Amino acid sequence: MTTTFLVVSSFVKVMVVLVITVGTFAPIIIWAERRQSAMIQDRLGPSRAAITLPASAVAFIDRARLPMWRLAALTGIVAIVALLTLTFVAIKGSNPLPLSTSALTATLVGFGAASVLLRVGYGVHGMIVRNSGKIMLLGLLHPLADALKFIFKEDFVPPKADKLLFSAGPIIALIPAIAAFAVVPFASSLHWDYLNQVLPRTGEIAGPVVPMQVASINIGILFIFAIASTGIIGAAISGYASDNKYSLLGGIRAASQMVSYEVVLGLTLVPAFMVYASLRLEDMAMWQYDHVWGIFVPPLTLAAINFFVAAVAETKRVPFDLPEGESELVGGYLTEYSGMKFGMFFMGEFVEVVSLAALASVIFLGAWDVPFLYRDGFEFSLPFVSTGFSVPLVHWLVVAIQFVVFLFKIIVLIWFQLMIRWSLPRFRYDQLMSLCWKGLLPVSLLNILVIGAFILSGWLDGWVAFFEKVF
Repeated sequence: MTTTFLVVSSFVKVMVVLVITVGTFAPIIIWAERRQSAMIQDRLGPSRAAITLPASAVAFIDRARLPMWRLAALTGIVAIVALLTLTFVAIKGSNPLPLSTSALTATLVGFGAASVLLRVGYGVHGMIVRNSGKIMLLGLLHPLADALKFIFKEDFVPPKADKLLFSAGPIIALIPAIAAFAVVPFASSLHWDYLNQVLPRTGEIAGPVVPMQVASINIGILFIFAIASTGIIGAAISGYASDNKYSLLGGIRAASQMVSYEVVLGLTLVPAFMVYASLRLEDMAMWQYDHVWGIFVPPLTLAAINFFVAAVAETKRVPFDLPEGESELVGGYLTEYSGMKFGMFFMGEFVEVVSLAALASVIFLGAWDVPFLYRDGFEFSLPFVSTGFSVPLVHWLVVAIQFVVFLFKIIVLIWFQLMIRWSLPRFRYDQLMSLCWKGLLPVSLLNILVIGAFILSGWLDGWVAFFEKVF
């Protein structure tokens, strides 16, 4: 593997992380929060930001709707025929057709995706025509409008503020949240010389290998804790440097809350280290791929619950948003910030939500592991049933499916955090700290003892063997 190849692949992976976290997930979470709150409160929600097309473009879009619908129907029929053919091959147990199973699967996936995209395009075109040429996309343009507003808004700095620390605070809050993604594996390793081939299920494969993560380092999860803990400094110095008592109180609250819940976050993951016997996130993902998802190991189930609660508190989201409590502190440590500095805090908070959802997915939900999907494709089999059928897939398609499923797991965890955000009221500060030091911390320590006994007694091996036999 040449140096140029390493540099280019690393650059591509960094750009993918930035596009996913900053360019996709964070804006969509902003939109989802507004849309979800509007639905709960029976309001229309974000709908005013729009791009207006000229009348000639609207007429052309209107004429293109019927051909698009016909093409969507045609591609859908081809996908259905491919699905029925694969079902026939699976029932028969052999493939008498001139087309291979891989070609049929590729046809199903390709034409099915094309049909879905064309139907979505037909719906979007109809929406544009009904709105007289206004492209609103259900309010998805509002995050872009917010970004433009932040960029051109006045950057106000209090006259007596510490200007250096005041400007450094948003940077320290945002950069670590993005950097934490450096060690997160998005899929299994990519074997560059075998992209269009079906790989063997087991065994070593020669040739260049591209890890589907930016950096593979020995300390793994400890790197995330080390880099993420610097975010505490961003909130603390922002409150101190603002020359505002509300900001100072918010900074003190943020520092004490984040330090407290980082202790719990670390202790909740100790059982995972003991089970997986590694600090590398890619090793944790491979253990779950080879055995069973961590959340199905009983002590790790409790660790997952504790971790998720502590993660929501660590991101300072409702019901743990005491550092920004509007009814008590106006805006907390964000009170004096405006323009792009406030936007960086805003973005950093949502990127933290994504990073902790990704971390929970890797440690407890199998990361990129997909049920019934192996390195050589799908193999469907039911418990206690000897018969089954397999669908071979080329290597790049297997990796793509793993990548998409990993993103889907992140989306599910983010959606759950949004449901919590709009369902629970804010805690009092004493309740917040009591939950940490009197609730989660003792339970996490007890869970470490339980997992130790679980491993020493041999129950862990028996439990994993039972799951492997059943599933």
